[in-house]
Amino acid sequence: MTDAHNPAAETALRTAGGAPPDAGVAAEDSPTPLLEPREGIPPVVADAEALAAVVAAFAAGSGPVAVDAERASGYRYGQRAYLVQLRREGAGSALIDPVGCPDLTSLGAALSDTEWILHAATQDLPCLREIGMVPTRLFDTELAGRLAGFPRVGLGAMVESVLGYALEKGHSAVDWSTRPLPEPWLRYAALDVELLIDLRDALEKELDRQGKLEWAHQEFDAIATAPPPAPRKDPWRRTSGMHKVRRRRQMAVVRELWTTRDRIAQRRDVSPGKVLGDAAIVEAALAVPPNAHALAGLSGFGHRMGRRQLEQWQAAIDRARALPDLELPQPGQPLTGPPPPRAWADKDPAAAARLSAARTAVSALAEELNLPQENLISPDTVRRICWEPPADSSPDGVAAALAALGARPWQSTLTSAPLSGALTPPGR
Repeated sequence: MTDAHNPAAETALRTAGGAPPDAGVAAEDSPTPLLEPREGIPPVVADAEALAAVVAAFAAGSGPVAVDAERASGYRYGQRAYLVQLRREGAGSALIDPVGCPDLTSLGAALSDTEWILHAATQDLPCLREIGMVPTRLFDTELAGRLAGFPRVGLGAMVESVLGYALEKGHSAVDWSTRPLPEPWLRYAALDVELLIDLRDALEKELDRQGKLEWAHQEFDAIATAPPPAPRKDPWRRTSGMHKVRRRRQMAVVRELWTTRDRIAQRRDVSPGKVLGDAAIVEAALAVPPNAHALAGLSGFGHRMGRRQLEQWQAAIDRARALPDLELPQPGQPLTGPPPPRAWADKDPAAAARLSAARTAVSALAEELNLPQENLISPDTVRRICWEPPADSSPDGVAAALAALGARPWQSTLTSAPLSGALTPPGR
């Protein structure tokens, strides 16, 4: 738990115990720059022997464990972890290199009964799962900040407003696959977990003060028990600028270029955007060039691109051009839920009226409770229940329908009555 001698913890308890969550640090108090980890920058763990020592130390520690991970988004293919940071009372901090230690199952097992503290947990859990680290209990400081009503919930903003310390965030977007990692980057990484336990303790007190702690526990449990997300269907449809592509043949060009780019990026272990930009893919799809010479005249293809590269992209375009009409992709994606709300007024005016009333009710309740609407109840859940309302539109019937759609008990309890009112036609 919190170090009794830690001034950050004392500030945390002062701030959480009395001030409103958006008050932050008093105007006359400038945040204190946090420049060095308490015990200095820990050595990078990159071999089995050093990892075993860390596992033993953290297994012997006490209280929750702060966990963070650094990826190389925009530089490497995929979202794998290139550095894992941990801190626990009695064990200090550790920096682990997943390149040298690709399997951290032993560490995950040693901490299996421990509460993990993460900031924006859903961002880091996939890459941690890949290396064998899966929590059974967690505390998400970003989500806690949202529920508590903080206007800014980035780690730096939270540490500053709650604990009164300023974190240096200049290295958040660097290429963490770089080896060796520069010392300033390692210092930044260690500082990211330096105060997570203090922040967790302060936010727990603030949530308890507001009567929201049980809500947070339900949200954290939902994250910890959620299965890994299913692979995205037709990921090529998310190409930036896709809205400009109207014809099915052009869509086939996007699909072929996207698939070719993805295969090359995976083989080279680089970000797909470094192989070919989305804007170039869309421009080629709109033009459907007949040959490599014409392709070279398009933006994104002619500049410093060799003949072999042009030919591989043209081959992808030619495959799309040669497809029979029956094999061309269909416009749009198959709907698995309600149509876009903008179409409701024409398709089902009664449903559109229900949605408008429901949104108004949810917005008012969220403002009253001082938390974001999307955390009070998922917008998709609101759309689904308004498009196909339950046969029983009483608060109990709505609560059962919300639970079936994945709403947590606290969400159903708070929103079932307002949504019931929105779903009930006037005069009934």
